[in-house]
Amino acid sequence: MAAGAVMALAPAKSDACSRVLYEGSDSLYVVARSLDWKTPIPTNLYVYPRGMKKVSTDLANPIRWTSKYGAVYAVGYDGGVTEGMNEKGLVVNGLFCKGTVYNDTAVTQPYTMSMAVFVAWLLDNNATVAEVREALSNHNFDIQGATFDGGTVSALHWGATDATGESIIFEFDHGKINIYEMGDYLAMTNDPVWPKMTAIIDYWEKIGGKNFLPGSVASPDRCVRANYFAHHVEKTADTDLGVSIARSILLNSSVPYTYLIEGEPNLSSTQWRSYADTRDGRYYFDIVTNPGYYYIDLQKLDLRKGASVLKLDTSKTSDLVGCANERLVKSAPFTPMW
Repeated sequence: MAAGAVMALAPAKSDACSRVLYEGSDSLYVVARSLDWKTPIPTNLYVYPRGMKKVSTDLANPIRWTSKYGAVYAVGYDGGVTEGMNEKGLVVNGLFCKGTVYNDTAVTQPYTMSMAVFVAWLLDNNATVAEVREALSNHNFDIQGATFDGGTVSALHWGATDATGESIIFEFDHGKINIYEMGDYLAMTNDPVWPKMTAIIDYWEKIGGKNFLPGSVASPDRCVRANYFAHHVEKTADTDLGVSIARSILLNSSVPYTYLIEGEPNLSSTQWRSYADTRDGRYYFDIVTNPGYYYIDLQKLDLRKGASVLKLDTSKTSDLVGCANERLVKSAPFTPMW
């Protein structure tokens, strides 16, 4: 009966993204995530240097800043930053969360922030999770976001991890930003909101994953599985092995490509995965229909002020395995989908 009560918290439809932190040894941390959706979301990779002047919106009262750090962004539809990692090893990932309500209709903030550049704003200006926490605690903006895929609203919550492994989750709730320390939790998925999710993880922890783990594609089940395995794998200092271990955990909590359930036409399946090595500055990209995966090495790129914006068109990478730096081409900045 208790298990049934927990499973009743699972959403009827699956907007399935997963995020897991692999803790290796010798300061190796790998943030692995899957991007899951009912239809393909074309996503290209952009590398931005330091010293670029940017703006938070095309509306009145924007926030303006000049980037302190170079970064790699995963940009959906060439119009909005889904996630990324900067040269200091800070990683920020956005995952769907249906309970998100960004703004308070009764209170208007002085500035406006577009969802298209929100992650970039965090990566451009912060080197650590502590700095992200401070920036969010002082937030003075309303969220502006375009819909996509036929009118879908980008209702998201985020995970952030820095080079020390410190991690937080933050969620918008009617104009308030709730910030949660991840502590010993190593995974996040979608719904429910984080306090309810931790209760579900704690419930299954008492059962003991060695003997039984929930196996569906529902968000709580995927989170429980990813969290359990992240705590029960070997710790290594080897970059390649660490990424492989993180990848194997994420595969276990992903939704198989083209998986269908009768009566649930909006079920999401995994489109791509990423693995951010915060120690060595490598950002890996893994499209599920490609035969292999590849990485961008930020430590070997020119990120100085005045350097070119670089782009990797992921629709042309089916033959690509290993370091992708030589396949990056000079590019104009992406055009935000305000």
